[in-house]
Amino acid sequence: MSLNFIFIHEDVKPKGAVLLFHGLTGSPFELKKYGQFLYNNGYDVYAECLPGHGEKFDEIYTVKYQDWLDFAYLKFLQLNEKYEKVFVSGLCLGAVLALAVAIKYKDDISGVISLSTTLFLDGWRLPWYKVLIPLALSTIIRFYYCYPECEPHGIKNERTRSVVKKLLEKGNVGMNDFPMTGIYELLKLSSYVRKNLSQITAPILLIHSKEDDLTSTKSAKVVYKNISSEDKKLIILYDSYHMVLYDNEKDYVFNEAINFLNQHNPVREVQEVC
Repeated sequence: MSLNFIFIHEDVKPKGAVLLFHGLTGSPFELKKYGQFLYNNGYDVYAECLPGHGEKFDEIYTVKYQDWLDFAYLKFLQLNEKYEKVFVSGLCLGAVLALAVAIKYKDDISGVISLSTTLFLDGWRLPWYKVLIPLALSTIIRFYYCYPECEPHGIKNERTRSVVKKLLEKGNVGMNDFPMTGIYELLKLSSYVRKNLSQITAPILLIHSKEDDLTSTKSAKVVYKNISSEDKKLIILYDSYHMVLYDNEKDYVFNEAINFLNQHNPVREVQEVC
């Protein structure tokens, strides 16, 4: 079963393209409703499994953060050749990758929507020994240990959480744990992005939950404070956890995202192709 998706307008001219990146151990499935919403509002939308993800989950143990960067850069360049306007958005690891694209292609990217940006693993769900994680990651332990995915699965809404839990147990939409090797590469990528935040000049919308169980609002605030973008907005949610695209405030998140895209796009209406 392919988890990738592309939503393209065949009979009308789109407002632009939106490139989406999913989270660590996740898949484009977690972005599909979001992508469909953006498509319904006039944008072509692209989302593919990141290296180390997809049907061959064991590849997560060998993937490097540079593989994620190379993938993200290539996908952006492909869209930039086809569209006048290309926006990038992502969740968790995907948000960090979106920022990395904005660093490298600051003169070409039209805007960034960064959701649950994960620069630090300091959320309330992480165990008391989370301060020891960097030490463990620097040793061979990272090749043998997986941090289990557990309640609340990043979702505050109990009904939605139950559905997602069942899907994860089936193992066909994402991994049910976090390999330490993947976390190690995420933190290396996050370190690279933090060091280069000042290079970001594109318009940016940051959305982060006050109760994010994986990464606190520190991540979003560090981005907001250190980027060079004059046009920037940080929204803090108060009734969601990490998976903001599926939780109690998902409609609000969707609407803020499309408002951001339209505000930074001179094409206000979808035009019919003659």
